[in-house]
Amino acid sequence: MTSAGVATDGQGAVALLDQTRTVVDPHLRSTVQSLPGSMRAVAMYHFGWEHADGSPAAGAAGKAIRPALVLAAARALGAEPGPAARAAAAVELVHNFTLLHDDILDEDPTRRHRPTAWTVFGVPDALLAGDAMLALALRLLAEEGRHPASAAASARLAACVIEICAGQQADCAFEQRAPSEVSLEECLAMATAKTGALLGCACAMGALYAGAGPEEVAAMDAFGREAGLAFQLIDDLIGIWGDPDRTGKPAGADLAAHKKSLPVVAALASGTPAGEELAALYARPTLDAFAVRAAAGAVERAGGRDWAQAEAADRMARAVHQLSLAVPDLTAAGDLLVLAEFVTRRSR
Repeated sequence: MTSAGVATDGQGAVALLDQTRTVVDPHLRSTVQSLPGSMRAVAMYHFGWEHADGSPAAGAAGKAIRPALVLAAARALGAEPGPAARAAAAVELVHNFTLLHDDILDEDPTRRHRPTAWTVFGVPDALLAGDAMLALALRLLAEEGRHPASAAASARLAACVIEICAGQQADCAFEQRAPSEVSLEECLAMATAKTGALLGCACAMGALYAGAGPEEVAAMDAFGREAGLAFQLIDDLIGIWGDPDRTGKPAGADLAAHKKSLPVVAALASGTPAGEELAALYARPTLDAFAVRAAAGAVERAGGRDWAQAEAADRMARAVHQLSLAVPDLTAAGDLLVLAEFVTRRSR
């Protein structure tokens, strides 16, 4: 149970996500299918709807957490979620635009348990398909010009994309800096921009489509940002200690890639012998499987794992406080709390 007394079992979250896909996927599919042939093939593959040869596939198009937040935010403020369905699809298109680009920048070979789009279709086609998804998202909102929230939602989503790009740029810049040169404050700011911004935008867009005022929209945005940072902290832990059978990536993949994730930076800044050991390991050009295990142990002994778990809990407490400013009776925001609990307690 949450502090509001709302049940947050995983089954409830899964049901919400399934309902979201039922509402949003038709908009998502029809929009993606409007792309020209080559870009459509990349996008359909990326979403799991087709194999590389164009034959139908039964893969799910992701968990749909962000579109679920759009619809849940609208419901929490007393609105029917239906009018926000296209906005929810737009948010999911932006999310997948970032995934296509992230996979290229990080040179990730797998996503959702199969080869990433750039490894199958090449970097140029995957990059352009991501660009096209961003354009599709903005077009979806522009085509809803008669809705009173469409203009504000378009502006907010565009500003969010700029913030995400700034966060990604900071993340790439960190890779060129020595481990000791990246502060925890910088890393938190980067994660807020890269991950928290879109979750905040999703909640704010739901509020806009519910006709909420500026204060409620701002509080919803802050809720999503804090929950998004908690999400990123848990994701970073999974990047080190996640089960490969669930994540679809090798154990310790983030460490092998020398990522300066939040638990890693916390460990490096700990001033402990284990932190120094981790810095020495990260100074190596490559890390074999033995070194990856040693690095994971060093992060844990330096307190990085415990810090990230405690920080995630703190961020969720802040998120609930922000939510209460928009929805004083938190029982009305049960779906939002279920989703937030789900993403911060997931194991894959």
